[in-house]
Amino acid sequence: MSLEPKRTIAELKELRRLTSDDNGAQRVAFTKTWVETRAWLRKKLESLPAEVHTDAAGNLWTTLRGESERALLIGGHMDSVPNGGWLDGCLNVLAGVEILRRINTQYGGKPPVTLRLVDWADEEGARFGKSLFGSSACSGNLNMEEARDLKDKESIGLPDALREIGVDFERVKESGQELKNAGAYLELHIEQGPVLLDLDLPLGAVLGTFGVERHAINFLGQAAHSGSTPMNRRKDAFLAASKMSPEIYRIADRSKGGVCTIGSCATKPGIVTSVVADCRITLDQRHLDAAALARMLHEAKEASERFAQEGNVRVSWERLWRIEPVLFNNELISLCDEAIGETCGKRHRLPSGPLHDAAEVARAGVPTVMMFVQSLHGISHNKIEDTKEEHLELCVTAFDKLAEKAMGWIQKNF
Repeated sequence: MSLEPKRTIAELKELRRLTSDDNGAQRVAFTKTWVETRAWLRKKLESLPAEVHTDAAGNLWTTLRGESERALLIGGHMDSVPNGGWLDGCLNVLAGVEILRRINTQYGGKPPVTLRLVDWADEEGARFGKSLFGSSACSGNLNMEEARDLKDKESIGLPDALREIGVDFERVKESGQELKNAGAYLELHIEQGPVLLDLDLPLGAVLGTFGVERHAINFLGQAAHSGSTPMNRRKDAFLAASKMSPEIYRIADRSKGGVCTIGSCATKPGIVTSVVADCRITLDQRHLDAAALARMLHEAKEASERFAQEGNVRVSWERLWRIEPVLFNNELISLCDEAIGETCGKRHRLPSGPLHDAAEVARAGVPTVMMFVQSLHGISHNKIEDTKEEHLELCVTAFDKLAEKAMGWIQKNF
């Protein structure tokens, strides 16, 4: 049996029919549809002489034993956001299933290294608001205190939802033993953005995932009557905050590769007849280079203080979240580049703005790389998410070439 990328596309369409409605995919983790999705996936794996089990964090592992215990890991996630797209996460897993089929046949059920396919539990964090649950538990980076208190919109706690699927929350980090013999980790994903689309390229090798600095910025002025207060006497918190909007674009431009986003703005007293006394904005900054990310943050803080002084208001900052940039393995990036070049002749390397399970695996010390395939419209997490079928065939083919190269790399290095 040779590789059949068209079969992967057919299985993706089958999954879409089973787990989507008119609004898109509904495979939210730890729900009935997600459990049914896992059962469907297990059926697809039955033809392989592989061991299938669920680890302590609810991640589903499929293991094809090889001549060496050292393992090549291929990962993805079957869960989706509500009203999500038909490719996000599940493309990774189903491409991995097809690669396992090819390798099993080619090597007579005994490849040179062990092959392991993992479906990470709750990559999206859609129900409880915490992304990368399964992979962060496995990497040892899950904040147990924070996760223990997470609740969904119906006030069901994460530990209770896990109990429903047979997972003991207090033991989820025991899943880390799954990485014991990992030699390399590969992940395929739709890009979710427009970079490859704008370059008219089907595939790209991913350099790593952006580091993130996320803050709330509070500008504090003074409420005053909108009719009786002269313009030159106002302490307008909104005026100072609004100057940050064009400034973050200049900061991002200077950073050469970074992005900055003001995602929300709230004012008090929030009435049409009052000067704004309190304006709270949120700022998300991302960059692949840690020093550049720190510089972006420093420049934003300096700008906020300057605008506050100009407007005779005060400003304070509150960190909401941060994560360091994660750089993927240089040798695996080169192998990914080779596989892409051999498949479609055109190569490109790019960073990932969104976080992925691959970042958690890399943080655990496993050599890691990702491959991106072009997204039409540059859109994901939406029912219009799509990729050309010829590009889907190319990505399965290139990913398979990468898997073969990575097996050789593991044999040489371990």
